[in-house]
Amino acid sequence: MKKVAFIPTREITQPEPIYSFLKSAGWEVVVLSKYSSIFEAFRTGMESFKINAEDYVIFCHDDIEILTNPKDFNYFIDEKLEKPDTGFVGVAGTKLLKNSCVWWEDLNKKTEYLNPLSGFVLHGKKTEKMFGNWYGPYGRVAVLDGLFLCAKGSTLYSINLKKPEVFNGMWDFYDIYYTAQTTVKGKKNYTVPIQLVHESIGELAGRDSWHENRKAFAVAFSDHLPLAVS
Repeated sequence: MKKVAFIPTREITQPEPIYSFLKSAGWEVVVLSKYSSIFEAFRTGMESFKINAEDYVIFCHDDIEILTNPKDFNYFIDEKLEKPDTGFVGVAGTKLLKNSCVWWEDLNKKTEYLNPLSGFVLHGKKTEKMFGNWYGPYGRVAVLDGLFLCAKGSTLYSINLKKPEVFNGMWDFYDIYYTAQTTVKGKKNYTVPIQLVHESIGELAGRDSWHENRKAFAVAFSDHLPLAVS
């Protein structure tokens, strides 16, 4: 069994510190640069490195730093992926993807009854301006954010990794598209307590291409929305 991490990047240089951390945790790290889309990068990486059904695969951003120690990091992944019905493992997501398809829509609803969100992420550079988003208790979710995703090769081969023809944006909404597919197929996605810093503070308003893909996804998955797990 191989453990391979794919990191798409628009940069030429090796992405640090995530590259070094994953190497220290025993993962083969593949930097995917100069691809026209994130969909093409992940799909080509899978094919080029001959990922097998039993292999563990990480898809992650190039601007994250993992704070969890390598032993615990691998434990959190292994404990979930050893289960045959697991789809994706990540650090943030929601148990309820509404018709809007904005997974973090309920961020300001503080009670668990009203807030279906799950996970925790630190945002920003490591200064006094860095802040954390506690989304909600860890556990099963319908979809996951794409800053960090992990799955077995068998799961990835069971879904469509190619960019849907109805998507216009080349780097947007792949995470919801991928993880929604596994939920629809009956697999279970989970958030786990891997602590990481995402250097980007994100764009809550969303760029135009993100909204274009969001709307296209909402139409394509209309028969499954809202998408919910208990």
